[in-house]
Amino acid sequence: MVWKFKLGAAEVGVKGHSARCRKVALGRGPISPTGRGEEGSVSKEARAFDPLPSARTADRIVRLLRDRIRSGELPVGDRLPSERDLCAQLNVSRLSLREALRVLEANGLIEVRMGARGGAFVTAPSTQHAGEGITDLLTTAGLSAANVTQARSILELGIIPVVIACADETDLLELDKLCDEAEAARTDGSYTRAMSLDFHLRVAAATHNPAIVMIMDSFRDAILMSIQEARHEGTQGVAEHRKFIDAVRARDADRAHQAMADHLRRTADAVGSPC
Repeated sequence: MVWKFKLGAAEVGVKGHSARCRKVALGRGPISPTGRGEEGSVSKEARAFDPLPSARTADRIVRLLRDRIRSGELPVGDRLPSERDLCAQLNVSRLSLREALRVLEANGLIEVRMGARGGAFVTAPSTQHAGEGITDLLTTAGLSAANVTQARSILELGIIPVVIACADETDLLELDKLCDEAEAARTDGSYTRAMSLDFHLRVAAATHNPAIVMIMDSFRDAILMSIQEARHEGTQGVAEHRKFIDAVRARDADRAHQAMADHLRRTADAVGSPC
């Protein structure tokens, strides 16, 4: 049987087994010609892939598939052609293709499933996957606590109108709980600066905006570093957190902005200016 994979005006026929992919294929079941009617099928107009040069083959495969996923030509939920067919279409080795698929899976762009209905499926990266990449950049870039604190001020003050508009009672109660836990920890000596970080991350979550949550979460390690260097958190920090919660509960954007600005200014004073 000849399977045809179409992308735009290009059409490629694949017949039989590639010599390099004879024994192993992802998605061994027949590919449905009717599209995405059931899970495990390639989309209605299957996509073709032109052969790639051999140099840095795995990297080229990653770029090609990533670009097609980003453009929407390979939508979330689609199953990629089988490993055998991709090898034949791209004129690449099984090892290079598998290396590329591992990279894409690690980046959250595909999920490789086993079994008769298995294969490589396009997925949407989670905020954790996206945030981890940004975190790696931030933690290896040699940022100072002053750099991070300045960025925090811009971001955390900027999201306050969204928090005022979107925070619900559950958000406020959870912020109250974090303050209660921090005060109890100060009393029994178990307080850590990570508790302050948790409060600020929970404020971001009160926006109910996954993009904001992802950005703040990606700053997690960098923010903790700046808080630890400031060395001032404790009862005063918790009191400032409570002032902020009270302002949000009253839907008073100006008062909430002032409470957070005063709180972050103490950190900025402790770590210095990046300029």
